[in-house]
Amino acid sequence: MSSVHKFLIGLMWLFAALLVSDAARAERIKEVASIAGVRNNQLVGYGIVVGLDGTGDQTTQTPFTVQSMINMLSRMGVTLPAGQTLQLKNVAAVMVTADMPPFARIGQPIDVTISSIGNAKSLRGGTLVMTPLKGADGQTYAMAQGNVVVSGAGAAAAGSSATVNHLSVGRIANGATIEREVPTNLAQGDTIAFELRRSDFGTAQRVVDAINKAMGAGTATPVDGRQVLVRVPASPDERVAFLGAVENLEVTPMRMPAKVIVNARTGSVVMNQAVALEECAVAHGNLSVTVTADKAVSQPPALSGGQTETTTTAGIDIQQEGGALMRLRAGAKLADVVKALNAIGANPQDMIAILQAMKMAGSLRAELEII
Repeated sequence: MSSVHKFLIGLMWLFAALLVSDAARAERIKEVASIAGVRNNQLVGYGIVVGLDGTGDQTTQTPFTVQSMINMLSRMGVTLPAGQTLQLKNVAAVMVTADMPPFARIGQPIDVTISSIGNAKSLRGGTLVMTPLKGADGQTYAMAQGNVVVSGAGAAAAGSSATVNHLSVGRIANGATIEREVPTNLAQGDTIAFELRRSDFGTAQRVVDAINKAMGAGTATPVDGRQVLVRVPASPDERVAFLGAVENLEVTPMRMPAKVIVNARTGSVVMNQAVALEECAVAHGNLSVTVTADKAVSQPPALSGGQTETTTTAGIDIQQEGGALMRLRAGAKLADVVKALNAIGANPQDMIAILQAMKMAGSLRAELEII
């Protein structure tokens, strides 16, 4: 049994031991739903990082870096001679991204992420020059500037190099300032919609019941499996207090559908508590094919006039481990399912093929999703 297989088995048993029953699991409404319209807004901008220690873009391969510097210098009143070739080693072209939180006000600082788009070796020690951050509508909502912090280090000498973490991406804490606000409709109308993070009619009804029980009958009305309309007070201060109380109400979500997530690239298999097996039989055996090639030299006898030749002898060996038919009993709990699958003795990659076959045979009572 490989170490990866042992690790996955231990991880599955750990999850099985930590899982509790759905009846005892209660969550706050703010954890299963969000208020419609209260969301982050993504901002993006193109900027220049200066002050690098010779680790910037190679300008012959990234002409946009030179063009950006010429445009920036021109706006600052510096005119370069026509045909001037710049060799910049301390400058890097970057993309600046940020999330604008809901209810952000003018002057509020937010964090930004700096990512190199050229061939800069490192952004460590650089300074981002003032960069406008725009939204999807093309309007500027924030301005970013500051010293880039890179959580890594690198060194190179005599043809050898060593790198710790990622050097072409950095962050600036409070590196951008909000310049334009995004209006919200929270204070308009007499109802506010709560949207479930996962569409489920049963959970939506439980959210409605919890709100009506705490705030009075008729306060909440379900629209569909995702949205719940809630009547709110007209006064803004009462509305804020009301929403704060509603968000902290506890509700027990409905049990999620049985699902098995398979990552075909890494061999990871993750299943939730609702997964169950029907009784079935599985035969599994590993097929190993080995091909070897041996080279030999054919030497002709002396004075025969022949030529020395090289010949190749190929050998093929096929081995297959015993794949006895194994009976898997039906499992109603996650621990039973894990125990039944571990009895096969397959590695994680083989487990993917077995789960697919069990799903096609109707023995796996779960939705199989391959990512």
